[in-house]
Amino acid sequence: MTGHNRIVVTGFGAITNLGLDAASTWAAMREGRSGITTIESELFARYKDTWTCRIGGQIKAFEPTKRIEHREAKRLDRFTQLGVSAAAEAVEHSGINFASCDLERCGVVVGSGIGGIITIEEGLQTMLDRSPDRLSPFTVPRLMVNAATGNISIRFGLQGPASAHATACASSGHAIGDAMHYLQRGLADVMVVGGAEAAVSPLCIGAFMTMKALSTRNDAPSKASRPFDKDRDGFVLAEGAAMMVLETEAHAKKRGATIHAELLGFGNSSDAAHITAPDEAGKGAARAMKAALADARLNPSQIDYINAHGTSTPLGDKAEVAAVTNLFGDHARASRGGKLLMSSTKSMHGHTLGASGAVEMIACIHAVRDGIIPPTINLDHPDEGFDMDFVAHHARERRIAYAMNNTFGFGGHNVTLIVGRYQG
Repeated sequence: MTGHNRIVVTGFGAITNLGLDAASTWAAMREGRSGITTIESELFARYKDTWTCRIGGQIKAFEPTKRIEHREAKRLDRFTQLGVSAAAEAVEHSGINFASCDLERCGVVVGSGIGGIITIEEGLQTMLDRSPDRLSPFTVPRLMVNAATGNISIRFGLQGPASAHATACASSGHAIGDAMHYLQRGLADVMVVGGAEAAVSPLCIGAFMTMKALSTRNDAPSKASRPFDKDRDGFVLAEGAAMMVLETEAHAKKRGATIHAELLGFGNSSDAAHITAPDEAGKGAARAMKAALADARLNPSQIDYINAHGTSTPLGDKAEVAAVTNLFGDHARASRGGKLLMSSTKSMHGHTLGASGAVEMIACIHAVRDGIIPPTINLDHPDEGFDMDFVAHHARERRIAYAMNNTFGFGGHNVTLIVGRYQG
C-alpha cells in the first residue's frame, strides 16, 4: 500500500437498468436477470431504418426528484442526476452525519467517460432549430464532465479533495483509486466516490454503431451482451451510476459505522498501443493487475474472484483472458484445477462506460461480504481457448477473501482495484 491508513467501505448506492438502488441492482445480479431492452426514444424513431443497433441498457423508471429538489433537478444533465442520486443513497446507507465531520477533510471524486452528452445534443438541436441565443444559461454547468463532482460537493458541503476523471471506460476506476490515495496519505477522512454515465443517446449509439463496436442482436436484447461467448458480436451501451462512501478505518470506527469491505489495492497502466483496440496479449491489463496486487501486498493465488471488464467484444474479451491466464497461471486455468472465478456482470447490465468500474465494484463488495459470485449470463459456448471458470448462467455461493475489479478504456487505460472482506 502507498500509505498507512486502512480504507473501508461504509456505504454505497446505485441506479442501473437492473434496479433503482444498490439492493435491487445486486438482487438482479444474483438472479442473473438482464436489464437490456429495445431503446425507447423519439429521435431513434426518426431514422429507424438506419439504426443497425436498437438496443441498450436504459433506466426507464428513474425519477430524479425522489432525491433531488425539482427545480435543482431541471438544472442537471441526466448523468449528474444519476450521480447525485446514487451519492445520496450511499451517504444515507453509510449513516454518516457530515454536520459532525471536519468538512475540509471530506471530499468527492467522480468518473464519467462522456459527461453531459444529452445536454450537448439538445443544445445543438436548439441552435439548429431556433438560434444560439435560445440556449439555456445552464448549458455549460450541465454538460461539463465535473458537474457530478461539483454538485455532490455542494449538496453535502464537502470542502476537501475534489476532482473528476475522464479516462473513457476506466474513469470511475481511476476515481476510486484517486480517492483511496487521498485517504491513505492522510489528506482526507471521508471520500464520496464513484461514477455516472448517461450516454444511451442518438449521437453515442450512432458513433459506436459506425465503429461496429455494438451488438446488433436487436431481436433478442436480453441475449445480446454475452462476454466470453464465441457468438458475441459487440457490447451493449448502458447508462447508470454507483457511488460509495470510503473512510479511513479509524474515522469509521470512531463513529461506529458498519464496515462492508476493505479497499486494498489500486493499479493502473497504459497500453500505449492503439486509441481504441486493446493490446492483443493483454500486457497493459496484466501490468495493472500486477500493480494492484503489489499495492495490496497479495499474491495472485490469494485472489478468489475477478469481476472482469468483459465487454462482449471479440478483441477485448480475448485480451483480458490472455492477461489473466498469463498472470495467474494454473490458478486461473479450469482444466488444471484452478480455483479462480471470473465473471462479467456486463452480461446483465451492459456497458456503462465511465461508470462501469463503480457499478461493478458494488458486485465485488457484495461478493466478499455475502459470499456470492454473480454469474456471466448468455455464456452458452465459451470461445475456444478460454480455459477459465466464468460462473456461467447462475450465481455461485463461495466464501471469498479477495475480489479484483478490472476496468479498461479507450486510449489504452487499464485500472484494477482489489477489495477484501473486512477483518477488524
